[in-house]
Amino acid sequence: MKPVRRVLQSLNCDGRLGLALLISCAVLLLPALAGDAGRALLRYDRGALAAGQWWRLLTAHVVHLDIRHALLNSLGLALVWALFAREYSPRQWVPIVLGAMVAIDAGLWLCDSTVLWYVGSSGALHGVMAAGALAQVRRGERAGWVLAGLLAVKLAYEAWLGALPLSGSDPVVVSAHLYGVIGGVAVAAFLRPHGAPL
Repeated sequence: MKPVRRVLQSLNCDGRLGLALLISCAVLLLPALAGDAGRALLRYDRGALAAGQWWRLLTAHVVHLDIRHALLNSLGLALVWALFAREYSPRQWVPIVLGAMVAIDAGLWLCDSTVLWYVGSSGALHGVMAAGALAQVRRGERAGWVLAGLLAVKLAYEAWLGALPLSGSDPVVVSAHLYGVIGGVAVAAFLRPHGAPL
């Protein structure tokens, strides 16, 4: 049990929060087992939303194109967790994540009417990263400025040139990354970070 606890603590949290990370990764991976039918039922789908299937506003952020996409987003979650888990309390992270998701849903609905469907948690992860970087910037940490700058460069690249070359052939709705950042920062701006530098 000690090695497991050591691994969980190394993920920028205590064992209890490390377990929350593992559960969060499982939530991202399990819907991939439902295949195409599950993906069709859970994704953001403009027509289905217009017909009143509102659950899709939440489930679209945990369902992925395939298991590879789910694994990449789970790895992204682990990285963001390792960098920023201590910046806010778990009770503060919940509205940050929800704010990013709401901003993505609203942005896609109101500003990107040509996006007929969307899946994935990368937009919400961008919002979490932005909120974590904001906490570090507010403390005057250089790392926060560097991360915020890298995130801004990435968003600018995507706005002008589309998805990063590393994205492969999968369709990427890059505007979801921008909307996620807007939502994450909008909520985090009203929260007081409680983390300490690592």
